[in-house]
Amino acid sequence: MNQIKLKRLESLSLRELSLWFINKSKDDNLKQISVTSIKITNDLSFMTIYYTCYEKDKKEYYKEVLEGYKSQIRQYLASKIEARKMPELIFKYDESLNYGNHIEDLLKQIKE
Repeated sequence: MNQIKLKRLESLSLRELSLWFINKSKDDNLKQISVTSIKITNDLSFMTIYYTCYEKDKKEYYKEVLEGYKSQIRQYLASKIEARKMPELIFKYDESLNYGNHIEDLLKQIKE
């Protein structure tokens, strides 16, 4: 698939999924989750959804919550996205925010 179209599809998916978490979901656990990015394979077979949550010690719990809503999320995205096929969803916790905070703490320690 064309890389420009793929990036547009990822951006649209991110926007729609974020709106679903805020407006459509009735589960308060989903309101604790933020989607940070989405990556889709070139053949549209997999969509990896990177998320973070406010309670870092419960990241596995929130992954189970997301897995429970996987079919509902997939149906919602399929209704909003015009793609020839809807990819399989994979949820991964986004470690980049924790890594960035760790680097920032190290830099503060060096300054002191």
